[in-house]
Amino acid sequence: MNILGIIGAMDIELSRLTQGLTKKEEISFASFTFIAGILNGQKVVLVRSGIGKVNAAICTQILIDNFHVDAIVNTGIAGSLSAKINIGDLVLSTEALEHDVDVAAFGYPAGVIPQMDTSIFVADASLRALTRSICQKVNKDISVFEGRIVSGDQFIASKEKKDWLSENFGALCTEMEGAAVAHAAYRSNVPFLIIRAISDKADGSASEDYPSFEAKAARRSIALVSELCRCLAM
Repeated sequence: MNILGIIGAMDIELSRLTQGLTKKEEISFASFTFIAGILNGQKVVLVRSGIGKVNAAICTQILIDNFHVDAIVNTGIAGSLSAKINIGDLVLSTEALEHDVDVAAFGYPAGVIPQMDTSIFVADASLRALTRSICQKVNKDISVFEGRIVSGDQFIASKEKKDWLSENFGALCTEMEGAAVAHAAYRSNVPFLIIRAISDKADGSASEDYPSFEAKAARRSIALVSELCRCLAM
């Protein structure tokens, strides 16, 4: 792989990854700071998108158009939608969908984007398989799941909304950026993978769980992304 784009959600995560870069260069586009360099032999461009789908989509398109990345990995934190997935576990996207798209007034099911050939954006299978094998190597103390991830410009903190997302979309977790990264990558035919560490159960306990697990999730993500780059560079 020539260049890997990495979109992160956490300052702590990106700052530590940046420390491991060689030949580092900072470049600004659209008020975002993109950091190019080499991580474990792999050319990368890192960026913190901030919160929300629009920010994530803008970063994705800049990575594609300005840095000509060959693939994009988006890391961050999510709320679990499945009883079998615990805080600290990892979810790798098989596909991503925007749960807050609502055109029901015109007869469309929840999450369907009118006038597109699909509203479900499929992640790269080979990148996911490699990442899973790396997870099992560097994060042996947690479980890794593969499945659908849903995103929306909403922080999910109620059992009622969690149940609605589970019933309508069959997703493993929910967050606020991944499907926008997937959407933009799909439109440009660029492979992608969304990686999410579970920080809460998306059931109202988030304010209690999130601060305790953010640092731990960042450490796991750093180990995973660093080893992924080493494998891609081989």
